[in-house]
Amino acid sequence: MIRARAESGARLLILLAVGIMAGAAAFTHVHDLTVAHGQPDWIGWANAVAVELMAIYLGLEIRARRRAGRPVGMVGVLLVAFALLSLAAQVAEAEPSIWGWIVAAVPSLAFLALVKVVLSSASATPPAPEPDQPQADWYAEPEQPVPPAPVVPSTPAAVLPPLGVVQPNRPQVVGIIR
Repeated sequence: MIRARAESGARLLILLAVGIMAGAAAFTHVHDLTVAHGQPDWIGWANAVAVELMAIYLGLEIRARRRAGRPVGMVGVLLVAFALLSLAAQVAEAEPSIWGWIVAAVPSLAFLALVKVVLSSASATPPAPEPDQPQADWYAEPEQPVPPAPVVPSTPAAVLPPLGVVQPNRPQVVGIIR
């Protein structure tokens, strides 16, 4: 029990350290690139926040959609687009050499890998249902659809005369048809 808590604590500290440092580098590169291309300082920070936090948000959205059984295609495309924007800012700010590009890409790639690992880890317990919702068995096999009943051909019904018309040799129907 103590060993598991210590391991969880170490994992959290590593997660925070990598996340903070990689995020700071990625934010700074996006900001600096924006400012270097003529935008005011505050817009540089706005771009950095938009690009970097959108990647995190889209990762969370993909996870929520998968849990709900909804499609993730468009959100996945957006995640790739924002990840590429972040990576492009890293590389554009680098020294123009192979090693400069590789080293500059590390914060962005580490940050994205961290988001992927954190968001893809499955919890051991299913989420609690909302109070007003019926309980569901989260680990049950999905129900198989019931096949439709076979269609039995029917014979046409006898045609009845209009109400009020008396026909000899036929029983009279009395009543109101609605």
